Amino acid sequence: MNAYIFPGQGAQFTGMGKDLYDNSDIAKKRFQQANEILGFDITKIIFEGTADELKETKVTQPAIFLHSVILAEVLGDSFKPDMVAGHSLGEFSALVANKTLQFEDALKLVSKRALAMQKACEKQPSTMAAVLGLEDHIVEAVCADVEGIVVAANYNCPGQLVISGEVKAVEEACERLKERGARRALLLPVGGAFHSPLMEPAREELAKAIESTPFATPMCPVYQNVSTFAVTDPEEIKKNLIFQLTAPVKWTQSVQNMVSDGATKFIEVGPGNVLQGLVKKIHKDAVTEAAKFD
Repeated sequence: MNAYIFPGQGAQFTGMGKDLYDNSDIAKKRFQQANEILGFDITKIIFEGTADELKETKVTQPAIFLHSVILAEVLGDSFKPDMVAGHSLGEFSALVANKTLQFEDALKLVSKRALAMQKACEKQPSTMAAVLGLEDHIVEAVCADVEGIVVAANYNCPGQLVISGEVKAVEEACERLKERGARRALLLPVGGAFHSPLMEPAREELAKAIESTPFATPMCPVYQNVSTFAVTDPEEIKKNLIFQLTAPVKWTQSVQNMVSDGATKFIEVGPGNVLQGLVKKIHKDAVTEAAKFD
């Protein structure tokens, strides 16, 4: 069975999707639509902007989403998912690919999400850190023991967990995790504490937009970050998407469940190859490849 997976923030690079734009009328139309919906020339920034311009949250999230969904669309008849999943932001791409969300609706939600997260980041200094070489339960226990807000945010693969929260609490957790034997515990260059309770203002803002957006019955199940299991009910998909901002991304568990349900090949749709690497670490026998437009 083919599992199509969609990357999140951090996978972006200048020039991504230019080949699609140059060789596909569908892609050209979608990029132009995006410029109109967002109210600025995101196509120009994606193709010609600096790494710093592309790193702005209001640009990054729609940019990665665009690359992923346009690539899935131009694959045409060869795009035959038995199941889909996305890492954080990538879940929105997955929901367009499996026909739960319309392109225009999803792009508006992604843009709202990016701006709401940016606003939440500005309210309180916060950060994230990558922790390597420790079992999940040790990281969870250390976070629970630290004063202030710090939680497990991204379960990326065994031995690789990202924590998120208030700056002081994350720094304290990093020191304690090193004492417990972490190979590395280092702060990440991010704008704030994604997938933590500090994103509550953003979750509330996005919830209203999600509630008023039509969700259809998908063509195949989505394995969501919050629940990790196959979901096909539009109302359940909606609920999980709302809680995604303050809940951890359970990528390890999602991939394990996809494998249990019969996934044998994982095809990454979008920029970079980060997810392929994570899948291999979660299930070494899985076949992975990048989606390609000929």
